[in-house]
Amino acid sequence: MQRGSGAEQVKTIGENSFPQLPESLVAQFLETRNTSLKIAEPLSEADCQIQSMPDASPTKWHLAHTSWFFETFILKKFVQSYQPYDVHFAELYNSYYNKIGAQFSRPNRGLLSRPSLTEIVQYRQFIDTELSNFVQSGSCTKTVLALIEIGIQHEKQHQELMLTDILHGLSLNPMLPAYKTLPQQPQVAAADLHWIDFAEGVQEVGATTESFSFDNERPRHKQYVQAFRLANRTVTNAEYRQFVDEDGYRRSEFWLADGWNWVQENRVEAPLYWRSSPDLEMYWYQFGLSGLQ
Repeated sequence: MQRGSGAEQVKTIGENSFPQLPESLVAQFLETRNTSLKIAEPLSEADCQIQSMPDASPTKWHLAHTSWFFETFILKKFVQSYQPYDVHFAELYNSYYNKIGAQFSRPNRGLLSRPSLTEIVQYRQFIDTELSNFVQSGSCTKTVLALIEIGIQHEKQHQELMLTDILHGLSLNPMLPAYKTLPQQPQVAAADLHWIDFAEGVQEVGATTESFSFDNERPRHKQYVQAFRLANRTVTNAEYRQFVDEDGYRRSEFWLADGWNWVQENRVEAPLYWRSSPDLEMYWYQFGLSGLQ
């Protein structure tokens, strides 16, 4: 998934935008905002501070940035009497919007011990109230409602990133702690593998104009597609283990040049979250949000 996609979308509101009615939009807005807080619920303040690599961001930063988005592109721009919650947030939580102003260094977001998680939650609550009141005031144009819908979709993307980033951070802890206990999925036998053939020809690709879509998903257009085959299901761990056991990470013929260089430089021997058992080498474990399984 592209991180932060939707930035340019803010500039391209127009005839392809389909804002919801204000009442339903407020409900979806509040539900989305509450979901972000629920994702952070199992985490400690220290967990929310983790930034395990330059491409990741702390959970605390995600919670603040998504609030900054609504404040910057809607409240500051369209509510005349609005006063910023904190003038420092304009720089701290601007991701890469150069025309908006300065941005705090992305690789150093984990250094932002202040404001605290409690203060960021209070910031979120303030933005939720201000935006809900604005929408219900009847002052929102179709353009504003479309911007709010983009903000909702933008926050949903960050919810995925919150889970992705915290998983990576916890995976670096030798204790391999679980994010939370999740329901065990029943083990079922994989369906028999077979291949589905797709003939070459002109196909329509891209989003339709019947529902929300980002600008990089439009316009729907015709594209010539070469013939190809797809399996009827995804690869199983057992099937991928066969690739590992047969030295798939040591045989260059299975890799394009850049991929093979990456394998060599990083000494990769298995998928990122696979762990081998030190006492029983025949077994592999997979680290996930529920811990090691």
